[in-house]
Amino acid sequence: MKADQKFNKIIVFVLITIILISGCGKGGSPAPSTTPVLPTRTPFPPSPTPIPTAAIVNGDLITMSEFQEELARYKAAVNRELTPEDHTIVINDLINNTLLAQAAKSEGFQISELELDNRIAGLDTAGQPLADWLATNGFTGESFRAYLKRSLEAAWMRDEIINDVPQQMVQIHAQQMLFYDLTAAEVTLETLNEGKDFFQLASTHDPQTRGDLGWFPEGFLIIPDLDPILFDLEVGETSDIIETEIGYHIIKVLDKEPNRTLDPAIRQMLKEDALDNWFERRWKLSTIEITLQ
Repeated sequence: MKADQKFNKIIVFVLITIILISGCGKGGSPAPSTTPVLPTRTPFPPSPTPIPTAAIVNGDLITMSEFQEELARYKAAVNRELTPEDHTIVINDLINNTLLAQAAKSEGFQISELELDNRIAGLDTAGQPLADWLATNGFTGESFRAYLKRSLEAAWMRDEIINDVPQQMVQIHAQQMLFYDLTAAEVTLETLNEGKDFFQLASTHDPQTRGDLGWFPEGFLIIPDLDPILFDLEVGETSDIIETEIGYHIIKVLDKEPNRTLDPAIRQMLKEDALDNWFERRWKLSTIEITLQ
């Protein structure tokens, strides 16, 4: 109705203009012909539909569809109903992989489209057509390509971090006595200062292990406060009483090597620590918004 009214007003305006021109034409020079310029409405461009997101990591989106796909794969792996804690695990893992991928790109690592094509072509789909394999694993062709690209970038950066852990490190071989009572620790230290053998006292205190801590590098013990004290001791030297959150320690350094090869299990633990420390630093330095409700 409003459109019709507006059109009718325009017609009336044109008719009035014609009448005025015609009236003026009866005397003197004819008036110049004028054509009224009708106003036009320029439509506003439609606003883009925002992409539903699960998180934003330094400006990079983790879409809700990515999160839902990863959640479905996680559920299939654990084979049970998921808890809110599981949701947190999945979104944090996606964020960590995004942080690794971003760091890889900042270090100059790149995956070409050709390499992605070759990786996809070389997939072991257990005899399934690729499309079926992707569907079985909760992917579309597009989402898997993005997933693979980010995974390769993240894997490269992860290797860079953990490979910084050396094969050899300064290590000490130590023996300890741990007390939960300060008085007992003080009596034992006094006995040691009087010349009693550390090994004999440690064997009596802990007959099963004799307090042998084995060989270890800095960063291996669960109580990091011990490291600066122990690695400052000379071979054969015994510490004073060291108070920690778990008790009172008296520790003797039995041996020290400046370049001893790490035990594989210890090196693996140090790699995991290096990765955890990297993530902790990266989260603090990053702008991360988790938009899950």
